[in-house]
Formats: sequence, structure tokens, C-alpha cells
Amino acid sequence: MTGQIVVAVDGSAPAAAAVEWASADARRRGLDLRIVHVGEPWPYDENAEYCRTTLENAVERVRALTDGVKIETELLAGNVIEQLIGESARADTLVLGSRGLGGFTGMVVGSIGMGVAGHASGPVVVVRAPAEVVHGRVVVGYDGSEHSRAAMEYAIEQARARHAELRVVSAWQAPLPAPYALAYAPLIEQITEEENREAHARVAPWLESNPDLVITHEMPRAHPVAALIQAAETADLVVVGSRGRGGFASAVLGSVSHGVLHHVTCPVAVVRPRDAQAS
Repeated sequence: MTGQIVVAVDGSAPAAAAVEWASADARRRGLDLRIVHVGEPWPYDENAEYCRTTLENAVERVRALTDGVKIETELLAGNVIEQLIGESARADTLVLGSRGLGGFTGMVVGSIGMGVAGHASGPVVVVRAPAEVVHGRVVVGYDGSEHSRAAMEYAIEQARARHAELRVVSAWQAPLPAPYALAYAPLIEQITEEENREAHARVAPWLESNPDLVITHEMPRAHPVAALIQAAETADLVVVGSRGRGGFASAVLGSVSHGVLHHVTCPVAVVRPRDAQAS
């Protein structure tokens, strides 16, 4: 890993928003910025010129937004997902637009974006559009798993760099469907108390080790995706692990992370532990 944020560009509007996000993050955290464009090998000069222009426009945008960020660029050829996964192995963070064109032909969250987020090393941030409002809050989904611990570490770093509040969401679902809930109300309340105690115990060490941050902890009895979507309404960034356990049972990319990526409109960071085996 290097002290670089890597952002992928293709000339689309979401990619431009990703450049703006990556530029601001590089400035806040004192990191260098690497801008890449990935495309199939082109036989015609006009396509190569388009690729070079795309990179040049991204550099100009970064320089217009911030001073003092070291920038490098590279035009890469080959499979987009493979190239970006390779970039993630050497990057602090990989930043993508949610949809693309050109080198990202057909890119929607669910194809290239989902493939990269599911298999990259470290954090992948998916950006839909430029931020219109700054809320001063980072939201992280946490269940104590290895992947959510990596997400928590990244969320803490982001909150500290932004001088923002960190909101921890530990969501879980009632074990019984609604038609039967009333009959088992005492049992559900007992389970709720136990779940809340366990969630508090998992989060307490993070509060103790980060006294400089304002950290709040919510334990809603709701599906994790629904809880995170609601919390995201007043967030600048939502952070999730790529897999989970407990309250995030079956949280592989395709369930919780998949749902958050598809429904949350603010930037979303999907974090995979660096030592997790790529698959």
C-alpha cells in the first residue's frame, strides 16, 4: 500500500464527481492522487487521444479544486475490473464513479463497480454525484466482524480528517415475523436487551480509544440496509465492510453492502481487510 488515493476516470459525470471526492480526500489526509483511465487497446489514434484528454481534464479539475496535492496519471489497457483490483492493492483508497462510459462501458453499480468493490484490497469508495450539503457526519455499519473492524478503522480516519461526528449503526432484526411478534413480546424484549448489551460491549473499546472524536451509537431493531439508508440521509459518507456476521449475517457483497450501494445516494466506502484473500 502507498500513500495514494487512486481515482478511475472515463469522462462520465459520476467519474467527475469521484475526482472531486478523491481530490478533497487527498487534501484532507495529506495523500498523493493517482488518476487512471482503463480501456481496451484501441487501434485508432482518435481513441487514444480521447483517453489522454480524459486524464488531462481530470488533472485540470483537481488543480482547480485544490493546491498542494501531488498528482500522477496513467492510461491502462485491459480488463477494467482486473486493472482496478490491481490498483487497489497499492492504494490507500480506490475511488470510482457509480456509472460510467468509455473505458467503463456499461458500468452500473452491480457490474464493474460491484465487481471491484467485492474483490479489491482495502477501501473502495463509490460516488454518485457531487455533494450538495455537508452534514459533518460519517456513518459506519458495525457488527464486530473482521470486515466491519476494517470498516470502523477507515470510518474513524475519515471522521477525524473531516472533524466530523462518527455515527455507529449496529442494526439487527427481530427473530420472529410481525404476525407472531405480539405473542412473544416479552421474549423479544429480552433478546433486544441482550443484543443491545452485546453491541454496546463491541463498540465501547472504540469509544475509549478515540476520545478526541464525537462517536454516537445507534442500535435499531431493523434490517441493516434499512437502518443504514436512514442514517445516510444526514451523512457525508457511509462505510460498510464487504462481509459481516451477527446483526449483519450473510453480509456479503450482494446483501448489505449490495443494498447500501444501490440505495444510498451519498458516497459509500466498502472496506475489505488488507489480509483478506481475494476471490
